[in-house]
Amino acid sequence: MARAILKFVRVAPLKARLIAKEVQGMNAEYAIASLEFTPNKAAKLISKVIASAVANAGLEPEEAIVTSARVDRGPVLKRFTPRARGSASPKHRPTAHIMIEVAAATKGDK
Repeated sequence: MARAILKFVRVAPLKARLIAKEVQGMNAEYAIASLEFTPNKAAKLISKVIASAVANAGLEPEEAIVTSARVDRGPVLKRFTPRARGSASPKHRPTAHIMIEVAAATKGDK
C-alpha cells in the first residue's frame, strides 16, 4: 500500500470531499479516466494525486485500487475586500490537504 499527499491546495475541503468519495474503492485507471471528464477544480487535483500514489506504489494504474481518499481542512487564508465609507469585509479562502492511498488489486477486485 502506498500513498500520496497534496497539502495546502486552494480548494474548499467540502467541494473536494464530494469528488473524493466518488473515487474511493475504484480501480485507479477507471478513477483517473472518470475524473478527467468531471468539470471541477478538485477533480483535476485528485486525479494527479491518484497518479502520484500509483507511481509511489510502483504499480500500473490498471493494477491498483484506491483504498482511501481523504480530504482534510487546511489553514484558512483571511483576506479583506474594500466596502463603502472606508470599511472592509472579510473573505475566508479555505485550503485543503488531499491524501490518497492505493493498494495492489487482487484477482477478485478487477
